[in-house]
Amino acid sequence: MDRYARWNALLELLAESGRVTVEDAAARLDVSQATIRRDFDQLAQQQMITRTRGGAVANGVSYDLPLRYKSAKHSAEKQRIGEAAARMVEPGTVVGLNGGTTMTEVARALAVRPDLNTSGEGAQLTVVTNALNIANELLVRSRMKIVVAGGVVRPQSFELVGPLGGALLKEVTLDVVLLGVDALDVELGAAAHHEGEAAMNSLMVARAKRVVVIADSSKLGGHAFARICPISKVEVLVTDNSAPESALNAFREAGVQVVVA
Repeated sequence: MDRYARWNALLELLAESGRVTVEDAAARLDVSQATIRRDFDQLAQQQMITRTRGGAVANGVSYDLPLRYKSAKHSAEKQRIGEAAARMVEPGTVVGLNGGTTMTEVARALAVRPDLNTSGEGAQLTVVTNALNIANELLVRSRMKIVVAGGVVRPQSFELVGPLGGALLKEVTLDVVLLGVDALDVELGAAAHHEGEAAMNSLMVARAKRVVVIADSSKLGGHAFARICPISKVEVLVTDNSAPESALNAFREAGVQVVVA
């Protein structure tokens, strides 16, 4: 287990229990206590946790982990979802992408599709995004037209939020928005942990002809602080095969097309 995967596991333990000892963490992760002490010290320096005698306690930020700590979670599922979502994009269209680890996989899958990387007239894909890492993934690996919404960078997700980006989004039209979310519920709709991200995502939804939500099974039926849009706005859900059939049927009954990767 590499360092970031180990930190992710430690933060998840703290999110579940609120407190964990060095001994317990070492046993759960099958590493030495010295390694856990170093991990706790480094996480405390970044204000991700509070160090205690013999262990650590959770800070509020551990419930909304920075993107770099999330990459190890459900990685295989996210890669399959990303590939399935990328297959839904047609050449020559305008696509909106927000941020997050699952959307990073979508961007990588889009970048390697040769039919989306031609410079022929009318064939070039245009991507509108408010996430710096998504723009970077596409810029270094493709020949697509990339439009980045402005705003203030949110370090946890690398997304740009605020009125500067909102002004740009109000002036564009998207053929489809591929939307990563923190939670998707039949009654509550799509939601994000951070209100600034939710506001930007909501603008993308308003400017899109089609809305495709990209969410691994852990996000389904969950709750998050700020709503992006009601379920009635969502045309397609792309998720993984770990999702319970009962949950998928609930989305189908709400009029959402479900694609299982």
